[in-house]
Amino acid sequence: MFTKKNTFILLLTFGCFALNAQEKDPKAKKILDELSLKTKAYTTIKAEFTWVVEKKDKTKDSQSGKIQTKGPKYKLEIPGHDIYCDGKTVWDFIKDANEVQIKDMEVGGDDAVNPSTIFTIYEKGYKYKFVSEDATSQIIELYPINPDKKKFHTIKLVLDKTKKQISSVKMMMKDGTVQTYTIKSFAGGTVIPDTDFSFDAKLHKGVSVEDIR
Repeated sequence: MFTKKNTFILLLTFGCFALNAQEKDPKAKKILDELSLKTKAYTTIKAEFTWVVEKKDKTKDSQSGKIQTKGPKYKLEIPGHDIYCDGKTVWDFIKDANEVQIKDMEVGGDDAVNPSTIFTIYEKGYKYKFVSEDATSQIIELYPINPDKKKFHTIKLVLDKTKKQISSVKMMMKDGTVQTYTIKSFAGGTVIPDTDFSFDAKLHKGVSVEDIR
């Protein structure tokens, strides 16, 4: 099931393995630099994705969601939750309970990752290695520089060679679980009003507010 704990695993959209990675694998660096240049050219991003968790016993759970970003601002829609951030404050609207939890946006540190950085997660805190490519895709693996602080040991990025976009992110967790996020649609540079990134209690009659700032 997609719990609130899993929500924050998503915010990461990716220790012995780290020893085998080249921090500056030249081919991987060139590909990631091109990806970063393309992604940062967009003032906004809208994307739809699927999320699959495969446990050690091979059972799977699948969900879908939407994300939109504008600088540090984001809105994440997943089953049961709409999560808003205006760059300073985070609102987690729990639909079934008609409740919104309010907290400050985490700032600073290698682990301060949020949906606004899901498409540029590789830029800080990782070693990287080129794995393979074919006519349409390129695969790069990321290894956290500080693995003790992470719940995963490896992230596998699959990139669209033509579009220079992330196609999927596979996270290999330390507990043997594999989480895969596949981008189903991607649009950059669309107009998104700032009001989309904050929660308006007036639009949700009877909502319960829990301010945990």
